[in-house]
Amino acid sequence: MIKNYFKIAWRNLIKNKVSAMINIGGLAIGMAVAMLIGLWIYDELTFDQYHDNYDRVAQVMQHETFSGSINTGTAVSLPVEAELRKSYGADFKHIALSSWPEKHVFSTGDKNISYEGRFMGDEAPAIFSLRMLNGSASGLKDPSAILLSQTAAAAMFGITNAVGKVIKIDNKAVFKVAGVYEDLPENTTLHGMAYMGSWDYYIHAPGNERSPTNWGDNSLFVFVQLADQANLAALSAKIADIKLRNMPLEDKKFKPVIFLQPMAKWHLYSDFKDGINTGGAIQYVWLFGLIGVFILILACINFMNLSTARSERRAKEVGIRKAVGSLRGQLIKQFYCESLLTAAIAFVFSILLAVLAMPWFNDIAGKHLTLLWSNPLFWVTGIGFALFTGVIAGSYPALYLSSFNPIKVLKGNFKAGRAAALPRRILVVGQFTVSMLLIIGTIVVYQQIQFARNRPVGYNRNGLVNIEVTNDDLHRQFAAFSDDLLKSGAVSAVAESSSPVTAVNNNRGDISWQGKDPAMAAFFGNIHISMGYGKAVGWRFTAGRDFSTQTMTDSSAIVLNQTAVKTMSLSNPVGQIIQVGKRSLTVIGVIKDMVMESPYEEVKPMLFAIGRGPLEDVIIRINPATSTHRALTKIAAICKTYSPSVPFSYRFADDDYAKKFGNEERVGKLADSFALLAILISCIGLFGMASYTVEQRVKEIGVRKVLGASVFKLWSTMSTDFVRPVVIAILVATPLAYYLMYRWLQHYAYHTTLSWWIFAATALGSVLLTLITVSYQSIKTAVANPVRSLRSE
Repeated sequence: MIKNYFKIAWRNLIKNKVSAMINIGGLAIGMAVAMLIGLWIYDELTFDQYHDNYDRVAQVMQHETFSGSINTGTAVSLPVEAELRKSYGADFKHIALSSWPEKHVFSTGDKNISYEGRFMGDEAPAIFSLRMLNGSASGLKDPSAILLSQTAAAAMFGITNAVGKVIKIDNKAVFKVAGVYEDLPENTTLHGMAYMGSWDYYIHAPGNERSPTNWGDNSLFVFVQLADQANLAALSAKIADIKLRNMPLEDKKFKPVIFLQPMAKWHLYSDFKDGINTGGAIQYVWLFGLIGVFILILACINFMNLSTARSERRAKEVGIRKAVGSLRGQLIKQFYCESLLTAAIAFVFSILLAVLAMPWFNDIAGKHLTLLWSNPLFWVTGIGFALFTGVIAGSYPALYLSSFNPIKVLKGNFKAGRAAALPRRILVVGQFTVSMLLIIGTIVVYQQIQFARNRPVGYNRNGLVNIEVTNDDLHRQFAAFSDDLLKSGAVSAVAESSSPVTAVNNNRGDISWQGKDPAMAAFFGNIHISMGYGKAVGWRFTAGRDFSTQTMTDSSAIVLNQTAVKTMSLSNPVGQIIQVGKRSLTVIGVIKDMVMESPYEEVKPMLFAIGRGPLEDVIIRINPATSTHRALTKIAAICKTYSPSVPFSYRFADDDYAKKFGNEERVGKLADSFALLAILISCIGLFGMASYTVEQRVKEIGVRKVLGASVFKLWSTMSTDFVRPVVIAILVATPLAYYLMYRWLQHYAYHTTLSWWIFAATALGSVLLTLITVSYQSIKTAVANPVRSLRSE
């Protein structure tokens, strides 16, 4: 019996090729989109689950109060780790200190390769369950030992078994490879960590020394693995005041609160506002999950609409079957078989579409996803998904078609009537509501990106190059190095800095000035620079002057940005004395705010002072009269002269700034693509509906034409039936889209406004698209000879 059901279902698909193609095509597109989004969501939800101790690992973080708002940071001070070991050691299985990710040049023989990694405590390999391919992680207890990733080991030595090999870092320190670990996958926080060095070496290296009693120096990370019996929430509350009760009285105004952030929240729940975890990447998981569901629903709506719309054509079939003894249950099974067969074929095509679209999807999503061919969960989910889709999409047609009265059908009295068309119109309204929401969302995201991109940044990014320094070669010879660059004609300005132009790597709160409220806790960005920095970046002064080599006292001077002046409430800032830690610095100038961090957020108060030691970055302004390629060639040659062991590596400030829009641009591109697919699916369904409706009204149109109706009148009459539900969708989607996008924009301190034209253009475009979709069939029928449609009457 089941075989006959599927045989009849196959014959019906062959008989109605156009309808079958529309149904299968729509479902296949919907399933392919859902499949791609499902793979992306799976990758996000399994982030960091590579680590065996995923549910027992946490990072020690802290809340601090600055200028009335609570700031949440991942960096803590050295005494925090010691206090955790001393007072709460029984609650933790492992505790490990960690540096920030650092780039260093690794050398062996004639190879010099730059790698990024961390220096971590010897318990870190156990916390992160590094999978050792060769050697032992315990070797990290030796300050002169280092662990390499398999990729780094292969690149340095040509083999992964590099245990015992010797490498030199930054042409200074010599290390012995103690072990090689498996590369960490992309969906891990530590992905790309090419090495793990010894913390004992790091903390004693020149420039890295830290006081074991300085609770205010937040410059390192602490990772922990909880003891088996420990409860994370209870332990987090237990250690909350360890910094507050130990720090000096004058620093207690910052009200630090130590807490544990579980590994499960590092990626998806990384955003904090006023001390409250407000989410993070999880919002995109929900967003794209809903989009995937909506697009699949659109495809199902097409199937349901077209199946029910063709009910009158199959009414006699149902009547005859019932007359010869078919039970309603048998008819329901028949129609479900047709639906499931359609869904099964669509599933096969959806896999093909997903494979073809995967490179494009990965490019936009910034991932390297593949179909999980060997994963049983993928097939169980995919096949179950197809069955579920087939049942849902076929439920209404099966129950509706099988309910026809055979007597009325066979007498010719059956008419579906207006009531039968109502569900189809409701579904069309739903389709276009979803499509319009996606279109409006895409436009608003694009507007927000452009709004932030066009924000005045307070400096000139054009031709600005950043070179990250990995040793002190350039600093020791900086005068000669900069002189050679300027003489080459390729460079118009060069300077050192403790941060690139598009980031603020150092912050501090131990700032005071005349008239400051003792209870005020302020947080300032702090950048050390060399002479010529202002010329290199293109500072724009609102008061005072730049640093000058002609003024000896400028080594004890400071430049503020406008936000710093506002924070300090200084009416005449130039000449004021600012206490920065133990240094007294004189304000010589005020610059316009520079957007160095997120372009969507407010600029923080900034301090710029002359640095005393080696700085981490070299900022170079390319001479606009020289081609970029020629300038970079000259810069590379000069860098090689002064630092021969370091590979020449550079970044343009423009490129670094553009990366700050990465998430929003990715969301915009994906939403744009999915909106187009949603429109395509909706239009495919609308075209199928129009074809069927015109076919059903062909005799009515013939009569109207004989009675004198014009082609335009006939077109407008038929088009109105399709435009009406779209207008209703506009009325539903507009306020809903306004509410959702308004809420989304509130996540940004610096954001665009919702313009009326966005909604008007979307509404007008939807109506025009509807008219274009249905006009072909409408006009084709309106201009046809009425004799052909009425010859049998």
